[in-house]
Amino acid sequence: MMPNIFDDARLLRAAIAVAAARLVAQDGADYNTAKRKAARQILGYSHASANVLPDNALIENEVRLYNALFLAGTQAPRLRQLRILALQVMQALEQFHPFLTGAVLNGTAGAHAEIHLQLFADSAKEVQMFLLDKNVAIEMSETPHFKGPRYDPVETASFLWHQEAVHAALYELDDLRGALKPKTDGKTNRADCTAVRALLLSSSQDLGTDPC
Repeated sequence: MMPNIFDDARLLRAAIAVAAARLVAQDGADYNTAKRKAARQILGYSHASANVLPDNALIENEVRLYNALFLAGTQAPRLRQLRILALQVMQALEQFHPFLTGAVLNGTAGAHAEIHLQLFADSAKEVQMFLLDKNVAIEMSETPHFKGPRYDPVETASFLWHQEAVHAALYELDDLRGALKPKTDGKTNRADCTAVRALLLSSSQDLGTDPC
């Protein structure tokens, strides 16, 4: 019987996703770096074909499983701490329409996770000057636009808030409409202050603690 190459690719994707999830949870690797490093570990060479690389959704599912199996006692408190700090930053930056994104929002944040925000202003300079006026030391870099590779990357201000790293992607106000548009699958990949407060309230009820 001839081997089913589609089954082989599916099994490889699953194995790479498991290994990538471990790198994300243990080392704080980003998904793209994790999947390619995991592919090298499993396949033994550096250039894996696209059909065996897992998508981010599959890796995210495996991170959730890893957290549940190996980090059950520490991950939930860590996630809550990061969400509290994220809400504090968002409140301080409220005039720039802040949204929380990434692992702190989707619930997979672990020991090495960092806070990722999206801000919307007339110009990136406006946000930079606001932070500098508050004596916040910032480093500037670029982040891919949430609309995809057809759009130019956006400037990103990185800084520390209570010793936690925050990365704020700086979008134009015109991008705000696209950020508010719901996804066709019903899932959300960003949350405003109200939504983050609701997450904290829900988690406090689950843990039997008082909300912040």
